[in-house]
Amino acid sequence: MSSISLDGNKYISRLHNKITFIKMSMLAINSVAIFFILTLIYNTTVYIYDYHIASSFLHSIETLPEKPAFILGSGIILICILIASFIIRETYGTNSEKIILFTLFIDFVVSILIISMLDFNYNGILFWFFANVIAYTKDIRGRFSFFILSIITLLVTDYELLAIRYPLFSIDSYISYYSSAQQQYLIGLFNSLISINIIVFIMFCIFVIQEQRGVINEVNKLYQDLSIANQKLIDANTELKEYADIKEKMGETRERNRLAREIHDTLGHTLTGISAGIDACIELVEKSPDLTKKQLVIISQVVRQGLSDIRNSVNKLRPDVLKHQELGDAIKNMISGVQKLTNTDIHLNCDVEYLCFGEDEENAIYRIIQESLTNAIRHGQATKIDVNISRKYNDLILSIIDNGVGCKTMKKGFGTNHIVERIKLLNGKVDFNGNNGFRVNAVIPIRWGEKS
Repeated sequence: MSSISLDGNKYISRLHNKITFIKMSMLAINSVAIFFILTLIYNTTVYIYDYHIASSFLHSIETLPEKPAFILGSGIILICILIASFIIRETYGTNSEKIILFTLFIDFVVSILIISMLDFNYNGILFWFFANVIAYTKDIRGRFSFFILSIITLLVTDYELLAIRYPLFSIDSYISYYSSAQQQYLIGLFNSLISINIIVFIMFCIFVIQEQRGVINEVNKLYQDLSIANQKLIDANTELKEYADIKEKMGETRERNRLAREIHDTLGHTLTGISAGIDACIELVEKSPDLTKKQLVIISQVVRQGLSDIRNSVNKLRPDVLKHQELGDAIKNMISGVQKLTNTDIHLNCDVEYLCFGEDEENAIYRIIQESLTNAIRHGQATKIDVNISRKYNDLILSIIDNGVGCKTMKKGFGTNHIVERIKLLNGKVDFNGNNGFRVNAVIPIRWGEKS
């Protein structure tokens, strides 16, 4: 991927250098063309004065430029301004939109001044301005306005159209005062400069198109590489999820086995002690009631200790947060924590004033909400989740709704099976709907307390 990108960048860089060279060539050609016309006007004027043919010259033209020497000097200054503007734009305009817009504005104004100074005999300088608009306004607002401005200006500065209505001096009138051989050279040079300027502008457009095509090809290659990398990432993510699910199931199995072993050992020890104690009481009940009573006291202590051990083992299944907080606060804190970690918009709508139930009921409600939020975010990619808790008669109605991808075909995994198992233990009902996002609807019979 990096080698492809490097080759593409080299190709685009070479094209960019060629485009810059063409722009410099266009500026040089236009400078020569403008200087040629200004010099021709000045030298022809001097020639007419020297040979005392001003009278016949004035009769053959409609108008003539004022102060040819001043025009020549002003034209040279304006050409220098164009060169300076180009250098500034090329040097500092790469990262500054303001510099580009300012220098382009300078180019446009100077170009109009030069064209008007030449009485519209030459407007090829606008091709230079148009080329700069194409090259520098690719990502700048107002690019279309520059294009329209360039085209309109090119049309309204055409000599043949303006000469119909306005008195303009003609470059041909000045050339006509030279010998036939000189006229051929001068006309040939003037027309060649015009043609070369147009040809170079066409070459510029071709290279710009090639540069754009190169950028598009490079983007397509990068997109293909990115698609391949993205697919590999999806595959790796799928494998990671599968591994996480397997690890989760293995961890749950180990935890269940550990608790089962603890309860089995506790029950085994307790029941064995009770069995042995009862057998002793059967033997002693007739012989010594006092000893039998003492033995029953010992059995009672063993039973209490066994119940305490079993209770401690079972309590390890209870969420630790419920040991220190009420159910309502625990749910709010859980939702707040999930929102902070995942930036998911979660709303809790609870119509039940006191969420104070039996320990098994609280465990189930807490775990169902916790598992539903996890599934909505991890599998459903949800960004908004509504948790609704309400009461209908003696039932607690629990509804968790998300805006995730949902699933048309419901396949119960570990999480949903866990929800079903917990609700069944409370003699409740649950159903799932994945047609529009995902919805968990649970109805749980509750042993309502006095506060409820």
